Amino acid sequence: MLCERLREAAAKERGRRRTGKANRRMKDTVYEKVTKYIDAQDMIAAGDFVAAGVSGGADSVCLLHMLWRLRTKRPFLLAAVHVNHGLRKEAEEDAAFVKELCEKWEIPFFLREADVSGYAVQHRVSTEEAGRLLRYQAFEETLAGFSPASDKKKTGGRYRIAVAHNAQDRAETMLFHLFRGSGLRGLTAIRPVREAVIRPLLQLSRTEIEAYLTAQGLSWREDRTNGEDDYTRNRIRHHILSYAEREICSGAAMHMGELADILTETEAYLSRETERFYESCIVERQAKEAGSPAAGGQAVSVQEAVFLQAGGVYGSTLRLDKLKSLDPVMQKRVLLYALERAIPYRKDITARHIEGLLALMEKEGSGSLSLPCGIRAYKEYDILTLRRVAEMSSGQGGTFTCTLWEKDAIPAGSLFYKKDQNIPENRYTKWFDYDKITTSLVIRSRKEGDYLTIDDALHTQSLKRYLINEKIPKEKRDVLCVLADDSHVLWVLGYRTSTGFRVEKDTKRVLEVHYEE
Repeated sequence: MLCERLREAAAKERGRRRTGKANRRMKDTVYEKVTKYIDAQDMIAAGDFVAAGVSGGADSVCLLHMLWRLRTKRPFLLAAVHVNHGLRKEAEEDAAFVKELCEKWEIPFFLREADVSGYAVQHRVSTEEAGRLLRYQAFEETLAGFSPASDKKKTGGRYRIAVAHNAQDRAETMLFHLFRGSGLRGLTAIRPVREAVIRPLLQLSRTEIEAYLTAQGLSWREDRTNGEDDYTRNRIRHHILSYAEREICSGAAMHMGELADILTETEAYLSRETERFYESCIVERQAKEAGSPAAGGQAVSVQEAVFLQAGGVYGSTLRLDKLKSLDPVMQKRVLLYALERAIPYRKDITARHIEGLLALMEKEGSGSLSLPCGIRAYKEYDILTLRRVAEMSSGQGGTFTCTLWEKDAIPAGSLFYKKDQNIPENRYTKWFDYDKITTSLVIRSRKEGDYLTIDDALHTQSLKRYLINEKIPKEKRDVLCVLADDSHVLWVLGYRTSTGFRVEKDTKRVLEVHYEE
């Protein structure tokens, strides 16, 4: 009897050892899978500033733990952001749980309160969409306050927002877009990297995530709303994707993720080609000179696609002979691209509108077509013009004139400052160091990712945060006009300029930008 018990005890010990080894192998395999994905997608580099969204659920706890492990091998700043949406009774317990994790792992913890229901009603969006918008706003605020720009400048680090979407989330989004009607871009679903947003867990299944946490001895919070069918995504998860995984293919979500990666690469290539063909089709227009500048002044060419005409009109002017010479697929993409440059939301444009433009192109003589967001298309001879008349605040309907000066050739009578003196304040004439411009200037409405340099130390601030701080009403923000170098805003018309392009003593060429109603 004693020998039998000893044999049983020995067998149990061997089983525990095998389980322990298997758990360690599994932990390392999943962690290595994520770190390789982070490196392959260039998500996090040394010196970056990462704000991780942590709800307390399995996905976000896994994300935070892996970033905590990665930080021991790669120096970057990490903070956890928890948003209390004010929708669930357990919200305070969730926040306390995440705070305790952060204290244990010595990660700065930021709690943000948000009235999601009130925001949804005020802005006429779904509760789900309101929660998403307010979460990303919380991330931006945390990064702006947590990571000093002086350190960012020193290290060359980037601002990163880490969220915990997994393979199932990506598959659900793909199906959601497919069912509602989507083009190629929509079928790419959730991308690994989108501007500052990174998704390190996108290749992991929910099973892998929970197994990793179990092996690490970590607990997590369960959101009861995930088991409900109130949201469309939940219904896809519970009734469609689960059926596909169970009855068709156990790796359905992972296979859909692989397809999404292929489609993402394809879309990226086609987007580059679309922009190239668009540039070949646009009609260039010379900006009018301000008066008669003395020798040394040179007017800067401004393309119609980014030119703000009298009355506050945004738009593109395209050569129909060039456009018609393209493959039909590329014709549609170029037209969509032109429309996207004039409106803030692509979702307002459908295939029906593109087909209408194609019909207008083939029409004999002149014609016009009304499109969403106040856009009107005009066909005159061999020219197609897309224009959007914006409802701008006072002082924003007019023409921009750009003049490039050699600094020493600026005439004495110019508004520009004299040597070693400050530049005078002038609301509608601004001066910039032309050689600090890295790409090409555009005059456009704001877009996601825009930012300003706000002081002598070259601290940056998102344009969105600046407009909020200035208490500019939301309905006016989308019709504001900005002069921008890629995402770096030089001038918010009627408001401030960026110090990053300020004229200094060693400036050689000065770009003078004048606005006239």
